[in-house]
Amino acid sequence: MPIYEFDCPGCGRTFDKRVKFSEVESVVCPLCGNRHVKKRLPTIAVKGSGGSSASSLPVSSGVSL
Repeated sequence: MPIYEFDCPGCGRTFDKRVKFSEVESVVCPLCGNRHVKKRLPTIAVKGSGGSSASSLPVSSGVSL
């Protein structure tokens, strides 16, 4: 099962939860019990040829992803 990251608009907490894809809509905030949590977009790590991640490159480097 994949691990998803969720935001709770009720208490502001961000949390991870391992759930089946079919159960993502039924996740409840473990802190406040809010049923209206939102799944965050996944974070993608990209490695360059030098082994550095693209997120660590300066904005003005001219590198396009």
